[in-house]
Amino acid sequence: MADELKTLEAAIESIAVAARQFGLDFFPVRFEICPADVIYTFGAYGMPTRFSHWSFGKAFHRMKIQYDYNLSRIYELVINSNPCYAFLLEGNSIVQNKLVIAHVLAHCDFFKNNATFRHTSRTMLDTMANSAERIRQMEFEYGRHTVEKIIDAAISLQEHVDARATIGKPRHNKQDKSIKAEKCPGPYEDLLKLGEPESIIPLVTGEAEKPLPEKDLLKFIIEHAKHLTDWQREVLAIIREEMLYFYPQMETKIMNEGWASYWHARIMREIDLTEEEAVEFAITHSAVIQPARMSLNPYFIGYKIWENIERRWEHPEVKERKEFGLSGGEGRSKMFEVRENENDVSFIRNYLTPELIEELDLYIYQKVGNTWQIVEKNAEKIRDNLVLSLNNCGFPYLEAVDSDYNRNGELLVQHCHEGIDLDLLYLERTLPSVYTLWGRTVHLATVMDGKKVIFSYNGERVAKASQ
Repeated sequence: MADELKTLEAAIESIAVAARQFGLDFFPVRFEICPADVIYTFGAYGMPTRFSHWSFGKAFHRMKIQYDYNLSRIYELVINSNPCYAFLLEGNSIVQNKLVIAHVLAHCDFFKNNATFRHTSRTMLDTMANSAERIRQMEFEYGRHTVEKIIDAAISLQEHVDARATIGKPRHNKQDKSIKAEKCPGPYEDLLKLGEPESIIPLVTGEAEKPLPEKDLLKFIIEHAKHLTDWQREVLAIIREEMLYFYPQMETKIMNEGWASYWHARIMREIDLTEEEAVEFAITHSAVIQPARMSLNPYFIGYKIWENIERRWEHPEVKERKEFGLSGGEGRSKMFEVRENENDVSFIRNYLTPELIEELDLYIYQKVGNTWQIVEKNAEKIRDNLVLSLNNCGFPYLEAVDSDYNRNGELLVQHCHEGIDLDLLYLERTLPSVYTLWGRTVHLATVMDGKKVIFSYNGERVAKASQ
């Protein structure tokens, strides 16, 4: 074991040197080897220091069963922080760990340099540890079941945040001329005053104006739900803050995994491997980027797009030189430019070419009658369909549009329909959570079968009415 650790330490140094020579720029990385139970616990929680919740345990058992039955395997986990922390699976071979180390360094380069991550906290490990301790204190003071009820509702809405919004600065209509802002010493004390009437001073009508449509539902509820207590607002703020940390990773899954896969392949080809190690590397690499049968493997799609970008800008064909003005010799510089500026939506929109779609044999399929059939092979429609599925990280786009609907303090949420009807099961599970946090009847306006409808929940049942 001691010899294996020395070999691994030497490999980390040589792989880091090779990565820097390629131009990768990453935070310092701390590696740790962990047993499967620990790796899958971290995978289920998302972080080593996060608060406890039953949904994390559910995710752990699902992931661990897949590992136990050899249906899937997590080779590593890497934390976006400074320094970055990487956890390697105990039982990986030396060659697998070398591949994983190169993969991790590329992830860390992406975390550090991609614009989507520019405003994420690099000290989230400490923040989550403090938040977990604060939630434990709340459970002791108010009862675990009471706190868990709020956490359940908040987690069911956690995807509905706005990664580009800043909490504590509510948006108002044009009649609202003045907003009073106060500095508070505590990390959450600014949130505790957001719902108080004196936080907004209208100069025209003498009454507080309604906020403009707000994509960030958790932010909106923290600021405007009148019945929430201070500790409940704090719980929501914790969930929201953690989701804002995870959101860039969701927005760049294809890019990030493709980038890491591209570079682990390039770096592994630069280091000395025996014939036997080269075969093991090829097998492991192939397993990582192999196409999935019923879905898109982000490692595979991302890897192929990055390779295509390098080829087109390094060795453009005659048609590409004429049509796009490519001169050649700029493959790597173009890759680093894309890595810095794009997210998955723009990455797919700009760089998944018709030629690549044909090469990868991508198509749209759906169930027709009792059988699954290919229904679309047009490259543009395939690309547009994939982009649509990635908009808002694949979640329905909801906006809070009226905090005093029916002039009764009720909440109206608008579903921004983009050609796909809202899933009824999702709706029936989401509205009660909004009601739990808002404290009054909540309504959700959407379009179904081409008709405008409003669903309402008053604490008893979900009801539908046409507009």
